[in-house]
Amino acid sequence: MSPSPHYAELHCVSNFTFLRGASQPEELVERAQALGYTALALTDECSVAGVVRAHLRARELGFKFIVGSEFRLEDGLRLVLLAPDRAAYGDLCELITQGRRSAEKGSYRLLRADVARFAANCLALWLPSVPLDEEAALADAQWLRETFPNRARIAVELLHDGCGQARLVALSALGERAGLPLAAAGDVHLHVRGRRPLQDVLTAIRLGTTVQAAGHALQPSGERCLRPREQLAALYPPELLAETVHIADRCHFSLDELRYEYPEELVPAGETPASHLRKLTETGLARRWPGGTPPKVRSLVEHELTLIAELKYEPYFLTVHDIVEFARARKILCQGRGSAANSAVCFALGITEVDPDRIETLFERFVSKERDEPPDIDVDFEHERREEVIQYIYEKYGRHRAALAATVITYRPRSAVRDVGKALGLGLDQVDRLARNLQWWDGKELAPERLREAGFDPGNPLLQKLIALVDALLGFPRHLSQHVGGFVIARDNLSRLVPIENAAMEDRTVIQWDKDDLDALGLLKVDVLALGMLSAIRKALDLASDFRGKPLGMSDVPAEDPAVYEMIQRADTVGVFQIESRAQMAMLPRLKPACFYDLVIEVAIVRPGPIQGKMVHPYLRRRQGLEPVTYPSEDVRGVLQRTLGVPIFQEQVIKLAVVAAGFTPGEADGLRRAMATFRRRGGMEKFEARLIEGMRTRGYNEEFARQIFQQIQGFGEYGFPESHSASFALLVYVSAWLKHHEPAAFTAALLNSQPMGFYAPAQLVQDARRHGIEVRPVDVRFSNWDCTLERGKQSKPAVRLGLRMVNGLAQAAAGRIVSERARTPYIGIEELARRAQLGRRDLDALAAAGALVGLSGHRHRARWAVAGVEPALPLLEQAPIAEALPMLRPPTEG
Repeated sequence: MSPSPHYAELHCVSNFTFLRGASQPEELVERAQALGYTALALTDECSVAGVVRAHLRARELGFKFIVGSEFRLEDGLRLVLLAPDRAAYGDLCELITQGRRSAEKGSYRLLRADVARFAANCLALWLPSVPLDEEAALADAQWLRETFPNRARIAVELLHDGCGQARLVALSALGERAGLPLAAAGDVHLHVRGRRPLQDVLTAIRLGTTVQAAGHALQPSGERCLRPREQLAALYPPELLAETVHIADRCHFSLDELRYEYPEELVPAGETPASHLRKLTETGLARRWPGGTPPKVRSLVEHELTLIAELKYEPYFLTVHDIVEFARARKILCQGRGSAANSAVCFALGITEVDPDRIETLFERFVSKERDEPPDIDVDFEHERREEVIQYIYEKYGRHRAALAATVITYRPRSAVRDVGKALGLGLDQVDRLARNLQWWDGKELAPERLREAGFDPGNPLLQKLIALVDALLGFPRHLSQHVGGFVIARDNLSRLVPIENAAMEDRTVIQWDKDDLDALGLLKVDVLALGMLSAIRKALDLASDFRGKPLGMSDVPAEDPAVYEMIQRADTVGVFQIESRAQMAMLPRLKPACFYDLVIEVAIVRPGPIQGKMVHPYLRRRQGLEPVTYPSEDVRGVLQRTLGVPIFQEQVIKLAVVAAGFTPGEADGLRRAMATFRRRGGMEKFEARLIEGMRTRGYNEEFARQIFQQIQGFGEYGFPESHSASFALLVYVSAWLKHHEPAAFTAALLNSQPMGFYAPAQLVQDARRHGIEVRPVDVRFSNWDCTLERGKQSKPAVRLGLRMVNGLAQAAAGRIVSERARTPYIGIEELARRAQLGRRDLDALAAAGALVGLSGHRHRARWAVAGVEPALPLLEQAPIAEALPMLRPPTEG
């Protein structure tokens, strides 16, 4: 028996060729390695969205992976392009960018001229259609030879479809006449034949039909899978198989070669990134502490700057600082949060507002040499003005250097059930009923009784088939979307690092990799996020400043106001950031926050993690003096003393692993990552043994060690970092201060920032009136679009509801009402309709909201008046009506 031939698969698509490929990139790599292939190229159509996943798995297995992509050109060619080196990879990304930016989201458009311009350094596999148009095929071959000298091959893809021999003969003759070598390829869509039913379903979903009706659109067999080399040897001449290995040998590019460089233009002449960051940090420290930097903070800053310099992350910090400075110059409120709040440098630069002298920080939670991945700074901006920041980034760096990260939208139970059910021909009512009852399903177990409860027979073969297919489809990518705000900014062309495509939203572009891909390759991003409460705080400060005639800013809010904490302890927190939910309101009178750090705990403790970890009641009992606070060692006391011996924050868990079990900071961060994903992926077992053994070695009893591990598990993916809680606690306090001291301005600001928070506008208005705030109705004679403050009784501020509160009234119509009123006050409804060019829908909306009562004298009379308004003819549009509008007598009550 002859040995199996060597073979490299050079044409293979994954499920990132959406609704075509039926296998994950990792599955394809694992199967190719198991079959003894020399290499595998992932060639998703006009995409490299799946290559990082394939690369990571190939690296783990020690298997050769090749980056490529498939293209269908507008002028007739179908090609696979492979990246033999870094330059060719950059060309490939540029070509994909060109194609994607030239078309709407989800499609692409490329011509031969684009390929010749962008991708001439790549290796090309031509996929000609058979039967051949010989004259056209020879012309195509001539173009390929000229565009890809000694780098073009004809791909021969043979299947057991009865046409293989004829295809081989035709392509061999073409290759001989055209002077192009032949190479074997598989047109792979599946890692194993067993995925064929799923691929049929994907095809039906893509075409918007059922599997039964799809007919010839379905693949005739499961041959488009990774096949054993013995089977390939029976199909292909040996020289075609050998050619695949020769091509693979020419491809030595790895994604590990990618080097990411941040912008240089932020560093002034004569400075280095390190010296400029040092200068900005020292300036910030002097601003934060005019009397001198506290020793603890100075030590933290020196430690951080040393590590930042060692990892060469200075340009990243300078870039984020520049974005924040732009926002501040535009008076856009912003605040960093998340792990960045562990950084004293970020505090000095004004990126975060959590004072490192007030909380315990763990910089390694943010930047770690052992972790070998980039920092990730999240900055919240006012939600109504974040777009200004986004467009600033695009304008400063150009769309060729800046784009948003992608988010991979995957199939979840409900969407998978709907799509598979339709593809299998189930009725829409059945699909909807099943989707509603299976939306909780995690793909692991499906109890028959749950199906019976939903009215389905668990033994039904069609239902069993549907469940099996849904199980296989869960987690499959459906399409790429844009990340909520994660920006990647490059020193040079970003499109030579990763392709850029159009987002669904106007004026947005996204790369083809998500945050996990970026983390895996060490590529830096900054998250430009939106937070409604920042908008509300800014508006409240502005309203109060205008009403009182003197400026009021964040810096004017005094710290630790006892009256504010008394209000919080009463759970009088409707509208207050993070502590307005029913669960938080129930906790406030029990925890009784009396200082800022209590708010940090309050934000974190009403979370599934501490609750499931059974940490809430022990903490409350200890706080109330009903249970003694004990520590097994001084090291543990140092970690848990501020939370009375109960771990509440992720940082505490990490520090416990370090001080009590001997974990290195990098190992402890690995524990944090396992905590974040173990409910989905598992992976905690290796840490359990390490933690318990480490604690036992250091003199802790096993019972305590296991208790700590159980608490760690309780966090799951729900644990809250202390730094994140502290960032949010600042906004809790400021919003509570505004509610207590500037309630009218705070109410108006909340209404002007809708939709946000837990409460509807009507509930916010009711709460304001309960607190004695005068709230005046919407009135076309006085209301602007936004809610405003007016002088009320005893010169106190009263809230005038704005036209934005009128359901169904367009902002453009409201703008005309306000601008016309500024010229001359309105005297009647007909005049209002004519001057502000209001249609019947606008007038009906105003009447229903009571906004016309001031012109009509009564709500019902306003409705009658609106009913009598006729649209003006074009010729008479501006002509005044001399006759008074006849009015019915207002209805009497009773």
